Amino acid sequence: MERVRLDKWLWAARFFKTRALAKAAIEGGKVKLDGERPKVSKELGVGVTLSIRRGHDEELVEVLALSDQRGPASAAQALYRELPESVERREAARLQRKASAPVAPREKPNKKARRLIHRFKRDPNIGWAARESRGHFRT
Repeated sequence: MERVRLDKWLWAARFFKTRALAKAAIEGGKVKLDGERPKVSKELGVGVTLSIRRGHDEELVEVLALSDQRGPASAAQALYRELPESVERREAARLQRKASAPVAPREKPNKKARRLIHRFKRDPNIGWAARESRGHFRT
C-alpha cells in the first residue's frame, strides 16, 4: 500500500473513533499535514508529520506505516511514532493544568444551607442582613 486517505488513516491509527469524527477534525483545522491544513481525501504517505489536536493536547506524530483497516490498539500504535518534543510539551501542559486546578472540591451544601438557598430563591428581595436579624443565621 503506497497511499491511503488521511481520514481513513486517522481512523485506523485510532486517533478518532469514527471516520466521521476524523473528517470533522480535519475540516475543523484540528489536523495539520506538514504544517498545512489538508483536505479529508488527501493521500497520506510514509514519513510525513501530522499535528493532531484533541482536547487540550496537541500531538506531533510521524507516519511509519499505512493502513486503511482498523485493527487492535497494538497494531495501530505501530503505524506512527510520537515525536519527543511533542511528548515533552504535552507533559508540561498537563503539569501546568494540574497546578492551576482548584485545591479542594466544593463541598455539597448541608440541609441548613439548602434551606437558606431555597428561601433566598423564593424571596430575593430579602438581603442577608435582614435574614441575620430574623435569626436565620444562628451560631
